[in-house]
This record gives sequence, C-alpha cells and structure tokens, in this order.
Amino acid sequence: MKSFLMTLGQFIFSLSMYIMGTIFFGLALIPSVALVSKAWQLGINLIPIMRYTLLGFSIAAGYFLFGFTLILLTGGIRTILRLRLKEGVYPIFSLGGLKWAFASCLYLLINFTFIDFILLTPFANLLQRLLGAKLGKNVQINSKFVFDATLLEIGDNTVVGGGAIVIGHVVERGRLKLSKVKIGKNVTLGSHCTIMPGCEIGDNAIIGAGAVLLKNTKVDPRSVYYGVPAQPLKPHRNKEDSANAQG
Repeated sequence: MKSFLMTLGQFIFSLSMYIMGTIFFGLALIPSVALVSKAWQLGINLIPIMRYTLLGFSIAAGYFLFGFTLILLTGGIRTILRLRLKEGVYPIFSLGGLKWAFASCLYLLINFTFIDFILLTPFANLLQRLLGAKLGKNVQINSKFVFDATLLEIGDNTVVGGGAIVIGHVVERGRLKLSKVKIGKNVTLGSHCTIMPGCEIGDNAIIGAGAVLLKNTKVDPRSVYYGVPAQPLKPHRNKEDSANAQG
C-alpha cells in the first residue's frame, strides 16, 4: 500500500509539473506568436518566397523572444513568491521538498529550452540572480549545470568552466539535504568539475578540470584541488629546496 501511495504521489506531482510547464511555456510564447502572426499578415501581398523568408526570420526571432520572456517570467514568479530554499534535511514528500522541486522546475524550464544561448553572457548572471543567487561582479558562467540558485554565493571575477556542476542538494536514504555553496573571489572552476553541497571555496583557489569536491569540503584561499575525490595539490619543491630540507 505504501509503495502504491508513493507511486500515486509521484504521478500526481509529475502531472502538476507538466501543467506548470504548459502554463509557463504558453505565457512565454504569447509575444512570439504575436510577432509571427504579424509577420505573416505583413507578407500577405508579397510573392511566396519573400513571404516565407519573412515568416522564417520572424520564427527565429520569436524563439529568442520566447527565451528571454521565459527568463523574466520564471524569475518574476520566484521573486513574487519569495521562494528561497533553507538549509536542512527534509523528507522528500514535505513542504521543504516541494519548494525545492518547484524551484528546480523553474530552472529546468529554461535549462532544457534556451540556456545554451546565454552562457558566458550577462543574461546567464541575470537568470541566476532572478532565481535567487548572490553573484559578485564580472562572474563568468559557462555551464548549464548550476543548480539551486538560492543556496549559491559566488564572488567577484570567478569563472565557472564549461560543464561544471555546482549543486546545493543531495538525496540520501530517502531524505533531501540542502546546503549552501560559497565560492570566493577570483576562483576558477575547471571544465566538468563537480562542487557538492556545503562546499566553501576560498579566494583565488582553483578547482581542476574533472575534479570532484565532496560535500562540506573547505578549500583554503589560493589552493589548487585536483582529482576524484579532489585533494589539494602539494607545492612543488626544487632540488635545492629538498637538499636544504635534508641538510
């Protein structure tokens, strides 16, 4: 019986997310549909090739209009609802779990449809700020896998490399665990590295490409971490230094 109720709950939740997606996509498409419709009407007296060309350009422009409208819409809804995640441990089927799921769905709406076109642009930072992240100046985000924005802090001049995963949640033994991720100034997150919940990275640190920073890891300023799991890179000593140390 318990298994049946869990399956039913998952089905209802999934259905509600599909309905939410339909509503958000529908609202975001309104300006694009209006643009395409207007272009088709304007081309009514043109020869077919010219009319189809006008229609094609209007559809392409409509896609970008849809994307930016969706960003503003999801960010606006999050702000209006004051949807902020709090650190803690929650049952999956709880108010805290539902808030996390709803916030995640808002991001995924954009992640699956438009985000590739805004990486490494100010619009990527705008999206994260609208979703609740605290970003410093001149932050460069080149990854679509930056999740749980309300649990994220990034300092000035930090670079998030391509494919890097920054995440503020894990699900362990049927419970959702939320922890903040704090990244300092002038930090470099290498390509496809993973930053787990609860991590704190000091200023001027480097996390190497493909490294996995385990939960709650504290990275000292100016340190360099590589590997799986990520470990600090020991400073290299030349032969003269080694001889002096032995003497």
